Amino acid sequence: MRLKGLACFLIALAAQPALAASSPALEPLERQLQTLAAQRPGNVGIAALDLKTGELIGVAPDEPFPMASTVKIAVAANYLAQVEHGRRTLDRQIGGVSAARLMDAMMTRSDNHATDLLLRDLGGPATVQAWLRQQGLEGLRIDRNIARLLADKRDLSDIRDSSTPRAMVDLLKRIDQATLLSRSNSDYLLDMMARCRTGKNRIRALLPSGTPVQNKTGTLNRYSSDVGFITLPDGRRLAVAFFARNTNNGPSTIAWAARTVYDGFVRVMQMPFTYRAAAGSYASN
Repeated sequence: MRLKGLACFLIALAAQPALAASSPALEPLERQLQTLAAQRPGNVGIAALDLKTGELIGVAPDEPFPMASTVKIAVAANYLAQVEHGRRTLDRQIGGVSAARLMDAMMTRSDNHATDLLLRDLGGPATVQAWLRQQGLEGLRIDRNIARLLADKRDLSDIRDSSTPRAMVDLLKRIDQATLLSRSNSDYLLDMMARCRTGKNRIRALLPSGTPVQNKTGTLNRYSSDVGFITLPDGRRLAVAFFARNTNNGPSTIAWAARTVYDGFVRVMQMPFTYRAAAGSYASN
């Protein structure tokens, strides 16, 4: 029985897609994440990007996963871009409620009705998709509003309304670095993500107390996601995306993956510079 269990584990490990480490110093962390993904039920996608060094790690980083409510980051970013260009305002009344209140409800409480009101005001999913393409953001698809997505027959392999982990951290990077929006509007969006009330059993669950996190969750039947930012003890920030489908244990998988990512980047940060340079990492203290 032990041999059979070991064989099953090795088969699952071999089935995981190739890794994507951009730095040899982070390869041990990627192997840890690959093992974690192999040991957990379902299909896991991960990307973590050091926003200072540009170092990236991933498990299935280019595989599309449902976005679910993590799409709300893109909706908020598109609306704020419209505000910047003078086409809309945060005081604009939509369904008798200001756009600012709708956006806050969408980002902090994951309010689906607020999302669809904002999405309709923007012109629908096709408008947001066109804006993403205009910004050169590839690997994200927005095809339906939330009501339609929830009403349709569920297929967690459907490429509609999906993102790859790599594409999601690219979107997050552009928000953090204020290349997609102005600094003030980027900070406005990041503040809402810092006040996210959902998914306390995901990215935030196992991190050291007081670790700054800005995030947005997504949930469907047998699917969980959490994407956003983790700030390390030295102030360095990570853009992260965690997706888990075909499992009822997604939140736990995400929590353990987030802690593994946190610990792995902290270990690399604490390496002597000469050791990291020899390993091929160009990070510095």
